[in-house]
Amino acid sequence: MQMDASFTVGDKVVYPTHGVADVVALEDKKIGNMAMAFYHLHVVESGLKIIVPVAKAQENGMRHVASQEAIDELFSLLRDHNVEHDRQTWNRRYRGFMEKIRTGSLFEVGQVFRDLSLLKNHKTLSHGERQMLNTARNLVIRELSTARKAPESEVAAELDSMFKN
Repeated sequence: MQMDASFTVGDKVVYPTHGVADVVALEDKKIGNMAMAFYHLHVVESGLKIIVPVAKAQENGMRHVASQEAIDELFSLLRDHNVEHDRQTWNRRYRGFMEKIRTGSLFEVGQVFRDLSLLKNHKTLSHGERQMLNTARNLVIRELSTARKAPESEVAAELDSMFKN
């Protein structure tokens, strides 16, 4: 009955909007007359438990923690400060950023972190934008810290230094 799972118990994964999680169990359940497999995740920061159908995991954006190549690519993205500040209203910008965070992609979340960090240097962010900057920053820090096996404070200092005026 076991379905083909791309993650195994003990893996560190990233789940959109929640960040780094441990795969703590793989469970088969019979729902109606259909056999289904589920991942049980434990979100590292919040302790939240999430149950994800194996068949929907990748569609939902669940993925392995970033590789070194992905981290290098992220740092290139973060160093690129040649970004046009869009002239949208803060709430339209907020919706666009929220969509990027929901993808769970390290690059999309990194882009939100970069764009809001740069915007903060030019104008006062709305309360929602400040919260979103904090969310994106924390998601990036936690993933890089996990991928590099480095203290979060070290990763945070490295990232924050990229946006000092």
